[in-house]
Amino acid sequence: MEYFPLIMLALLAVLLFVLPARQRKAMAARAQALQESLTVGTPVMTTSGIHGTVAALHETTADLELAPGVVVTFARQAILEIRQPAGPGTGLPGDDAPGSAGGRPADGTR
Repeated sequence: MEYFPLIMLALLAVLLFVLPARQRKAMAARAQALQESLTVGTPVMTTSGIHGTVAALHETTADLELAPGVVVTFARQAILEIRQPAGPGTGLPGDDAPGSAGGRPADGTR
């Protein structure tokens, strides 16, 4: 019973130091895998929530096309995730699916 406080202190050290270090290592590995998987034409989202398409890749930066003809340079670490392109039939205004004219029926009625 006299070693109980020492055991609790050791468990606390494991919880406060070892487990977060493992999580940081896993997050770094995921970020590295994301950086290696980037290619020109990949739709991405930055850490600030800006959506764009990779226009060019450099050693430490990536050029993202935000709109046709609008290219902005970001640090590669600012790319948070790879997004799936919105395909036809999403129901969003402007997609190419029949009957998706701004949420109105295809025949023009309200």
